Amino acid sequence: METAFAVAPEIGLAPACRALGVSRATAYRHRSPRPPLARSPQRRSPLALSDEERSAVLAQLHSARFVDASPAAVYATLLDEGTYLASERTMYRLLAANAEVRERRDQLRHPAYAKPELLATGPNELWSWDISKLRGPAKWTYYQLYVILDVFSRYVPGWMVATRESAALAERLIADTATKQGIAPGQLTVHADRGSSMTSQPVALLLADLGITKSHGRPHTSNDNPYSEAGFKTLKYRPEFPARFGSIEDARAFCRRFFSWYNGEHRHSGIAMYTPADVHYGRTIELAQVRAGVLAGAYAAHPERFVKGRPFPKPVPAEVWINRPEKEVPRA
Repeated sequence: METAFAVAPEIGLAPACRALGVSRATAYRHRSPRPPLARSPQRRSPLALSDEERSAVLAQLHSARFVDASPAAVYATLLDEGTYLASERTMYRLLAANAEVRERRDQLRHPAYAKPELLATGPNELWSWDISKLRGPAKWTYYQLYVILDVFSRYVPGWMVATRESAALAERLIADTATKQGIAPGQLTVHADRGSSMTSQPVALLLADLGITKSHGRPHTSNDNPYSEAGFKTLKYRPEFPARFGSIEDARAFCRRFFSWYNGEHRHSGIAMYTPADVHYGRTIELAQVRAGVLAGAYAAHPERFVKGRPFPKPVPAEVWINRPEKEVPRA
């Protein structure tokens, strides 16, 4: 700005400001800056509560009588008793000024549930179990289908259809299935959601007695039990799955056929199109050699048809996760 005033006597202030790209008002303002205006002290509103009145309101809100009540309830109660200390909004403002605006009612606080992160690298390391309803012959009648599924192999080692959901029935199914599969203490983790049967004390005590680790998903989070959910979807989307079962015997007969097919014939995309029984009982190595031999013969006969080179059979995943941990991004 001083440059504009330096050349102003020769060419004039206006041309100098135009050449520098500033206005004359800006040049004059920088030449003679005004002293900052002194701020007048902020006056308190005549409508505001006094310090004594604010203390009286907070004393009521902090009292044993109202400590768990909302400001709206405190305000209404005091009005019913013929007392007015402040408006409901003022009570909220006073609480906010003291960092006390939160849920003040006396009610259960749910804990923060951790996301389960479970790994299986072979059969009988991680089981998932759940219960699903099957419609009965009449409206509002249901049968309960209990299913235990091996997460690594997708094999169903145990299932049961009952007329009710019961912790005792779940306990018996888990115990019988563990015995049938020869589960040793410390070998297995059993994962489930937080249904009443899954979190029951009898089931928890049974798992502890068998040396089985228990795991539960977070409430209302279906992704924490995805393999059981996918198994039930496969069941209920079969073309022959009926809208209703005529009796519990019909439901059991259908499930018997379904799980025989599912374990022994169903080609599962998650396990390289092998059957769950093939993976569960270790037959995939031999079958992979057969597949590799067939592909090698096809490649030798017509290599030009395989534009990506010699084909190999897709391997079974070496590990299966429920909620794989996210990789930490390295900091720059």
